[in-house]
Amino acid sequence: MSETDLPDRVPRAFADHGSFEPAAEEGAWTSETTAFEGKVRAEPAEDGRVRFAVTVRVPTLSAATADEIADVVEEGWIETFELRVVDVGGVTRGDDEFDPDVTAGDDEVVVEFELTDINERRGVDNAGALIDFVEGTYVQGVIPGYEYVDPVAGLLSAARRQGNDGGI
Repeated sequence: MSETDLPDRVPRAFADHGSFEPAAEEGAWTSETTAFEGKVRAEPAEDGRVRFAVTVRVPTLSAATADEIADVVEEGWIETFELRVVDVGGVTRGDDEFDPDVTAGDDEVVVEFELTDINERRGVDNAGALIDFVEGTYVQGVIPGYEYVDPVAGLLSAARRQGNDGGI
């Protein structure tokens, strides 16, 4: 599949959205508004629809801290993150139901969503919303008391500035 197989309206929707840049891989775009790696691949689907495959990569708790994390804490954090991230209802416009795939590795957790839409702009908006949702869910699950490294340290710092209360 190449980007040229996509209707011209799809690359335009990504360009107009403002938070995506073309990726090296044809038919793919990367999110430029999140601290984590967010990528969307688009391909033609049936009846003029477009299939959007959204992948977000986030660090495990131990990869995000300068501190040693006990295995039981890491495992509990991953289980909780997965439970939260699959509860994606209400984040997107439209009637999509999601069954995200969450895969944990040694240093990262990969979250994958799929959606199909006839409206390319709504599809791109929904893809961006899913990436933002994963980032927000991650930040909500940060455990206080650890020294975090970037990009998580930067996210927490920004949240403190925005909240102006020094919490988190």
